[in-house]
Amino acid sequence: MRVRAIKIDCAEQARLEIAQIGADSPGTNIMTPKAVHRTIKIEDLSTKAAVILKQEMLSNGGEAAVSRGVGNFSVEKTDVLLMGTVKQYSKVICKLKAQPFGLGKLAELLVKTLANLEKSGRDGLNCRGRLLPIGQRTLIMGILNITPDSFSDGGRFFDIDTAVRHALEMVEQGADIIDIGGESTRPSAEPVTLEEELERVMPVLKRLVQETDVPISVDTYKSGVASQAVKEGAHIINDVWGLKADPALANVVAGYDDIPLILMHNQQGTQYNSMMDDLLDSLKVSTETALAAGVSEENIVLDPGIGFGKDTGQNLEVLHRLWELKTLGCPILLGTSRKSMIGNTLDLPVTERVEGTAATVTYGITQGADIVRVHDIKEMVRVVKMTDAIVRR
Repeated sequence: MRVRAIKIDCAEQARLEIAQIGADSPGTNIMTPKAVHRTIKIEDLSTKAAVILKQEMLSNGGEAAVSRGVGNFSVEKTDVLLMGTVKQYSKVICKLKAQPFGLGKLAELLVKTLANLEKSGRDGLNCRGRLLPIGQRTLIMGILNITPDSFSDGGRFFDIDTAVRHALEMVEQGADIIDIGGESTRPSAEPVTLEEELERVMPVLKRLVQETDVPISVDTYKSGVASQAVKEGAHIINDVWGLKADPALANVVAGYDDIPLILMHNQQGTQYNSMMDDLLDSLKVSTETALAAGVSEENIVLDPGIGFGKDTGQNLEVLHRLWELKTLGCPILLGTSRKSMIGNTLDLPVTERVEGTAATVTYGITQGADIVRVHDIKEMVRVVKMTDAIVRR
């Protein structure tokens, strides 16, 4: 006789484990949602609603942690931490739909959140007819900085011919996407005018859309740059300010039904009330701005913004809890390559951060990253293939 624990993260994995025991198909279908446990946080729920919610969770075998003031109604609102299996949530959701105090709306949000956590990928990311698989394997985005002052490789590829050669080399090494940036986003970098950014980006973009079949992304937060870029054939727009700097950029992308938009979390300073709550709220606002402009949800990719508006400890926390971004139901892009988080942790200069980058890429994939944005393509292709062989079997 042997006893051991089994780690089950999703319904697909639960179904496989139960079937391997030898259970019949009907039994497997019944037991699968009982094997997947979810912990879900709800913020600012009215006390009356929280009382009903806790009662429903308890009556179905789950649990709900609420503020101690809920018991005597000494607080008007409370955060709630729900703990239960998917089966238990399903029963509770059915009951909540008929309840007052906003619990019907909460039921809808719970259904969507649980569905997002089960997503194993979409059919693919349509980049103007070039389909990139999402969920089947981790995609690699190669960084091409056409700047004199980027933190890692500023000035190395400032010349057009050199930039194009480097991009094609990254493609040869296995990059799935090339991301062109014409303005450094390192801390204290000088802003670049629209005209100067266009002068840097457009000549390289024009060459690359002709010389490679790999989708080309343009890293910009300016709607003017995005507009010119998509007219010249750019396949993806990557906004490091998540539409907070120039919301009109969303209108540019919304004019096309096959151009993905990457929305990154960013802010001035490193002050947060609650790290992950604030980050998710900010990305939700960015997503809602994009959707309101007419961008399709299927075209949105989210980036937690490692190295932006966060200190080293905060960056490590975000990476550790990356899986929580799956709550929003969009593919996740992770950009940790050579960043100060690695340098500060290992006490190494930017030129010696390949191993640290590899560690963050590997961990990120285990936590749900769909795309990794990196400098060192050859090395990271190997890291990604090995990690995918373990994670995405």
